[in-house]
Formats: sequence, structure tokens, C-alpha cells
Amino acid sequence: MRFLFIGAGGIGCYYGARLQLQGHQVCYLARGEHLQALQQNGLQVTHPDLSFNQAVDAVDIDTLQNHYRCADFDLILLTLKAGATAPILQQLNTWLKAAEVPVLSLQNGVDNEPLIEQTLGRSRTLGGLAVRIGGHIIAPGRIEATGPAQVMMGSWPNHNSEQIFSPAALEPFAEALNQSGIPARLSADIRHELWRKLLINNGVNPLSALTGLDTRTLTSHPVYGKTVYRMMQEVAAVSKADDVALSQQDVDEMFELISSFDAIKTSMLVDKEKGRPLELNGISGAVIQRAVQLNIEVPNTELVHALLQQQE
Repeated sequence: MRFLFIGAGGIGCYYGARLQLQGHQVCYLARGEHLQALQQNGLQVTHPDLSFNQAVDAVDIDTLQNHYRCADFDLILLTLKAGATAPILQQLNTWLKAAEVPVLSLQNGVDNEPLIEQTLGRSRTLGGLAVRIGGHIIAPGRIEATGPAQVMMGSWPNHNSEQIFSPAALEPFAEALNQSGIPARLSADIRHELWRKLLINNGVNPLSALTGLDTRTLTSHPVYGKTVYRMMQEVAAVSKADDVALSQQDVDEMFELISSFDAIKTSMLVDKEKGRPLELNGISGAVIQRAVQLNIEVPNTELVHALLQQQE
């Protein structure tokens, strides 16, 4: 199969390397020093279960549009920061609309798929989650990744909706991922799963960036652990704004899951340490926005969000 990763960070490069090793054609959209290193020296990926060091097909956005057609790919994967979704869809609007290739989001937050649907239509929109993976660029062209690195995917918003991408047509993609050593499964209600992941993301990502602590330290702390739990409860409270019903059981399950993780730095903490913009709008900002819609209070999320904004 032919895959295009729009975003050659830790997540995209890890999954791309796995697919490439299985013989699939993989193209990475990148920029800057990272792009130059990929083109000149290839891609290096280190993971407890993988060592990858090969030449890769890496391009900038002008080369992609001038030398490739959208129809050259079977699946396009968005592995960018959530804040970059709208700009990249606008930049590639004409190029993307020249074919009917499905677009899969493997990003944080619950607002990426609606943007893809708005731009390309529901029938080309796939929702997805990168589960239990930590991946970061440690130097141009070099990626370090950890975790089982599972993928969950489904037609957007769920398989009971009209005008969706055929769920049966998703199966070959899941099979390709599984055969490449990427544990993948399909979900009949991917929007619900994205909101379940937001429980974890809102619980630990902003607070870790604020405190500088990893996930295990946060969840086991007598005060911070309670704050994580309350911020997860606030996500459940606002989920109905998107016609999703997160229960107390969902909160408890996801809190237990993140508490049992290996101690990892969240993506937001890594971004803060490297001086990069934080995904505040895509995570805590999404919760606050829906709380305003519903006229309910999310005080823990608001406080951590405001403190991080002040530091920014």
C-alpha cells in the first residue's frame, strides 16, 4: 500500500518506519532541518522493539503538490499537532480535492475530524487514536519511541451514521498495520473513543506541562492525582456537547489506565521543555469551549489552562 504521513514527528515516523519495513511505500511531509536530515541521511528510529535506519521518501509541501498526486496514495495520515490541522487542510485544499483518498487523523483532541469532514466530506474522514505511544524527535532525522504503539480507527463519526467511509474498506488498512507490527483494531464508534482518550489527555497533559512531572508521578501524588481525576470528570461533563455520553465508569477506567502506564513524559511537557507551542486549544481549550456552550463549570481545567497561558 501507499501511505502519506502529513507530519513527520515521533508518531508519524514510528508508524511509517514500521510500514516501510513491511514493504509498503511511505512518504513523509516534513520541513526545516528535520526534512534536510531525512533527505540526506535517512530516518533513524529507536524503540525497545525496533531499530530502523533507512533512506526515506521525505518532501516539503511544494514538492508534494508539484510532483505527487493525491491519487498516488491509498491512505493519508495526519500526524501533526492539532493546531496545524486547519492550516494544512487549507494549504492542501485543491491538491486533496483532486481525488477521493481517505484521510485518517492520529492526533490529540476531538476537533480534527470535524475539520477534515468540513473540508473533504464525511465519506473521506477517518477518526483514529495513537494509543500508548510516546514518540519524539531527539535530533533532526532521529526519533525515539516507546510503548505498545497501538492504533484504533473507524469511520467518522461512527458506523451507524450516514454517508461514511465504508467500514468494510477500513479492514485492509487495519490488516496492513497489524502485519507491520502495529497493533490495530477498528472501532464502530470512534468519536466515543476519541472522547475517552481526551479524558486522559486533559487529565495529565496540561498538568504535566505545568508541573514538569511525568504521568506516574502525577497520578500517584496525593494532591495532583486528585486533580487529574477531577479534570477527567470535567471532560465527561462536557462530552454531551458532542452527543457523546461519557460515564463515571469511563472516567474510572481511563484513570486506572493512565495510572498503570509506565512513567512517561507527555507530549505537552516535551513541547514545553523544547520551547514549542503547546496543544492547549486542542486539549484543555476544547473542554473549556464546550463548557461555555453548556454553561457549566470546569474550574480545574480552567485554572491549569490559565496558568499555562500565562507562562506561554
